[in-house]
Amino acid sequence: MKSFLMLALVLAGSLCSAERRLVVVDQDATGPGTTNQMALLALLESPEVELLGITEVTGDGWMDANTRHTLRMLELTGHGTVPVARGARGPLVRDREQTRLEEALVGKPGWLGAWRADESNAPIPEGEPVLKPIDEDAAHFLLRQVHAHPHQVTIYAGGPLTNIALAISLDPQFAALTKGLVVMGGSLNPSIDGGNHPRREFNFWFDPEAAHIVLRADWPRVDVTTVDASVQAPLTAEILHQLAASDKPAARYIARWSKPVSYMWDELAALAWIDPAIITREQIVFMDVDLSHGPGYGDTLTWDDEDKPATGLRAVHAQLGIDRARFEKLFVARIAGTTK
Repeated sequence: MKSFLMLALVLAGSLCSAERRLVVVDQDATGPGTTNQMALLALLESPEVELLGITEVTGDGWMDANTRHTLRMLELTGHGTVPVARGARGPLVRDREQTRLEEALVGKPGWLGAWRADESNAPIPEGEPVLKPIDEDAAHFLLRQVHAHPHQVTIYAGGPLTNIALAISLDPQFAALTKGLVVMGGSLNPSIDGGNHPRREFNFWFDPEAAHIVLRADWPRVDVTTVDASVQAPLTAEILHQLAASDKPAARYIARWSKPVSYMWDELAALAWIDPAIITREQIVFMDVDLSHGPGYGDTLTWDDEDKPATGLRAVHAQLGIDRARFEKLFVARIAGTTK
């Protein structure tokens, strides 16, 4: 009888483990307490998710600083065993000087991300981490995880797509071996103040060539959380107030370092992957990025099935509408450690 019970426990544990959804997060994880770090925590605190590792890229901030912010967040929230790999320090083609010239010729792009300031090793406000990144670059880490778990790993991309494009270039079978791709990126026609460039979105704009490569790869499925959806999910003082009432390390970290000044761009993409019912409206489109090096360089391009060009485009699920109450409830529940 004892042997039977032991076997039952082992089988139950194996089943639970098998049901966990595998993901690698590729993130321009500036910090502390930004949408980047909060998306990481939403996945880390979700029991049905196994986060295999985090790969860092330059985007909202410089890759080296992003890595330090992430390592420190993992320390402060009790997730120090998660591997973190350093990745691309800049886009495939676009650079700062080119962007400055574009500003003079075609106007300012808005958010410049890492290019707002020079790369720096200045101390980070939450304190320097003791943890270190692994001795493997982001592209090879992505490849290794996907080959170790063929057709089981979702790639979550919360920043510019440079690392993922490099992985595809190293192994053209990489995308097909995944379970799918989740992207926070692209913009169709969002309702947002100052929307003079409705098709411009930072992650695609920062590295258009990488986005072009990634969007045309042979993914089993692509889900894109567009700006249209993201601007329906503001980070509010009420959300932070609810988290401040929790004694969980993840909640304490966000309550300490986050401010209600923007939208929950990356958190929405992460939690919509966990709970697809958060998305109330989507559109199947064929998506690419403008590479013309004119005023629209880096802007989102879309077509439907009837008018798309015959150039190897792939269909994506472009998310456009959300159940905000459902999203906020799930976010607070996961971070604060309560039930859904």
